[in-house]
Amino acid sequence: MPFSKDFLWGGATAANQCEGGYNLGGRGLANVDVVPHGKDRFPIITGEMKHLDFDDQHFYPAKEAIDMYHHWKEDLALFAEMGFKIYRMSIAWTRIFPQGDEKEPNEEGLAFYEEIFKECQRLGIEPLVTITHFDCPIHLIKAYGGWRNRKMVDFYENLARTLFTRYKGLVHYWLTFNEINMLLHAPFMGAGLVFEEGENKEQAKYLAAHHELLASALATKIGHEIDSENKIGCMLAAGDYYPYDCHPENVFEAQQQNHDNLFFIDVQSRGKYPNYLLKRLEREEIELPIQPGDLELLAKNTVDFVSFSYYASRVAKVAEQDADKSAGNIFESVTNPYLEASEWGWQIDPLGLRITMNTIYDRYQKPLFIVENGLGAIDKPDSDGFVTDDYRIAYMAAHIKEMKKAVELDGVELMGYTSWGCIDLVSAGTGEMSKRYGFIYVDRDDSGEGTLKRTPKKSFEWYKKVIATNGEDLTNE
Repeated sequence: MPFSKDFLWGGATAANQCEGGYNLGGRGLANVDVVPHGKDRFPIITGEMKHLDFDDQHFYPAKEAIDMYHHWKEDLALFAEMGFKIYRMSIAWTRIFPQGDEKEPNEEGLAFYEEIFKECQRLGIEPLVTITHFDCPIHLIKAYGGWRNRKMVDFYENLARTLFTRYKGLVHYWLTFNEINMLLHAPFMGAGLVFEEGENKEQAKYLAAHHELLASALATKIGHEIDSENKIGCMLAAGDYYPYDCHPENVFEAQQQNHDNLFFIDVQSRGKYPNYLLKRLEREEIELPIQPGDLELLAKNTVDFVSFSYYASRVAKVAEQDADKSAGNIFESVTNPYLEASEWGWQIDPLGLRITMNTIYDRYQKPLFIVENGLGAIDKPDSDGFVTDDYRIAYMAAHIKEMKKAVELDGVELMGYTSWGCIDLVSAGTGEMSKRYGFIYVDRDDSGEGTLKRTPKKSFEWYKKVIATNGEDLTNE
């Protein structure tokens, strides 16, 4: 049997994609709130279009999302019914510090999550908490320029210390930043960066990267000091780049793209900046804002485990102008002619998960945790609201099979698996509700209409069986 009896099966969500209640309980405004659905979403999340408040021209799906703020008890009960051992969720920074730079936290926000964690423990579900899942308080963007400012490290430290102290004994698994490498591809979403006219964008990104890496190391240090039982991980948007063909230039291009993807985790897991990055920054005349003590902090406070999202592999080609492009999770890639694609153009590659697991494990020799994997698809409910999502079951079964092989045949250490969007939620990339991932259908559409009624899909019972058999029974019956 590939998985140990304490293997952590579960599901994953993010506060800004499911919680709603953006103006309730003393919560402040964050970057994730003001990103609209529609054509302006991409220019805003990439920092190219300044948009720091609501207007009447856009619809903002995160304002209400699926209103888990009022439905969390019902939702947790459904997760428990599936047999979840762990539930990955995130904290909304602005529920705890509405502006981000206050000295004292908002008690109402702290109490809200405390109730959730207590209910999780009562149901036998371990919370896996992401400290920031793309959240950055708007005030910190307006007053300090987001993560390009070193003061952000102090504000994040205050947040982390507050969480570790308040939830000691209730939460044992933590992630410092969600998909930290997304900062390079979606800088407003990943780091609260809005680019000014004439600004050196690459310099700004690497300023922000250094500050987030310092903050992550500080959180790891504090988390271990406050509770030695805490397990603290990093998290990347993963998926190996394959060379388009065996032309050495394309093989080298794939290696370069993989380097760009992994450098954050090199720092968080190995404790230092890799030489390939330092050389590239030197060539591009980009300076890292390293101060005395920074490198020691990074070296001494590496993570306990490496977690990642996996949806698709990617393809690298030097002369990209004559190659078709595939869609992806913010990342653009050359199309792989050997793979099928989802309705959103994401390449479906179960073996790619095993390849990616081997790459990451070979590189770091630390336990891995797959904290996002799933299929975004259009679900068509019947008259009772039931969805027969055999396509989702097939996708997930194929990926879990490869995950099992990586553990059983390749010897990869794997702590657990939390499928993405275990309940339908707002898509981070597109802002759509119609791009559904969940085992539970939520009656809400792309314009925010619907009853918010929760209805288990066919995959709900399937995943329940997968967990009950510890991944042995993947059949769709």
